[in-house]
Amino acid sequence: MAAKLSITDIDAQIEKLRERRKSLLAKSAERFARAATRAGLAEMEIADDEIDLIFQEIALRFRKTQSNGASCTALSPRGQPDRRPGAASEVSHDG
Repeated sequence: MAAKLSITDIDAQIEKLRERRKSLLAKSAERFARAATRAGLAEMEIADDEIDLIFQEIALRFRKTQSNGASCTALSPRGQPDRRPGAASEVSHDG
């Protein structure tokens, strides 16, 4: 039989979970900030509304990929397959 928790114990657990959530959100924000900096976005003058729209489009792209069960193909910023060394290569259809 499980031990009964007091309200104080439950409140302590809730506070620990809030702190954990806060930490995970901060780590996620730092991760995206580093990616934006590496991509050169930190130096650009982009309106917040436009940034929100861009991130919504990215999220939609990845949600579609996950729901289709397909793997995500690495794409360059212009939507072309990634041609960097070590990237998955594409088969030529030139005959």
